[in-house]
Amino acid sequence: MQISTKETIELVVTATLIFLLAPAFVLVYVNLYNQRKKKHIEEKALLESRFQQELLKTQVEMQEQTLNYISREIHDNVTQVLSFVKLNLAMPAKATHEQVSVKIDESRNLIAQVINDLRDLSKSLSYDHIVQLGLVKTIEIEAGRINKSGIIKIELAIGGNAQGLGEQRELVLFRIFQEALNNALKHSGAKQLKISLDYFDHLFNLTIQDNGVGFLAAELPNGGSGLKNIVNRAALIGAAAVIDSAPGKGCCIKISIDPLTQQTHANGDYHSAG
Repeated sequence: MQISTKETIELVVTATLIFLLAPAFVLVYVNLYNQRKKKHIEEKALLESRFQQELLKTQVEMQEQTLNYISREIHDNVTQVLSFVKLNLAMPAKATHEQVSVKIDESRNLIAQVINDLRDLSKSLSYDHIVQLGLVKTIEIEAGRINKSGIIKIELAIGGNAQGLGEQRELVLFRIFQEALNNALKHSGAKQLKISLDYFDHLFNLTIQDNGVGFLAAELPNGGSGLKNIVNRAALIGAAAVIDSAPGKGCCIKISIDPLTQQTHANGDYHSAG
């Protein structure tokens, strides 16, 4: 079958158009790809910048919280012990050698106690101690301090084999713990706080539960901005946060994260239980 002249012309025109348009399509595709790639890089840089800013804010808040604690400890503990030492050493002139020896031994022991307390306080001045000790040990120390004060009773449980979650993640998790603890102490009226750190193969859970008065999210001042802050911070480290509460039922904050995943931005869930 012979091809007509008209068909030949149509084939030539079609081939010419394809030949001319193909590079244009390639250029458009490459341009779109580069734009998407550039946008992705810019979004990634923005997220990283926000994360670093939030991380810095977290470090500053932790140091402020620590300084407040140190101020109370120096006023309520160290100052009182040193005052007692001062009184102890102001011995009457008629004191016997045995009485003097007893007073000196008591003062020596008290000063040794103060030195240890100040050494512990100096270590807590920096958030670096979280990196050195790890999340579990740091929370154990903090829980011990609170129990020692008698303000509230803390029950701490560790499940599974503890493993490092990464410096930045543990820093943010400890700040979330501090914030939840402060909320419980200031607003819940709770007498007991249960804290659990559960380590599984592909999951870590931090749970903080109090037996306080509870609340409805809609009735919180500023819409519960403090608790929303916990959710947002959890998302920064790729964790999910669930805050469960209802009047008369206390409050339970649960932070969940896969330790093996890359640090990503995740969504948290903030609600009141019905």
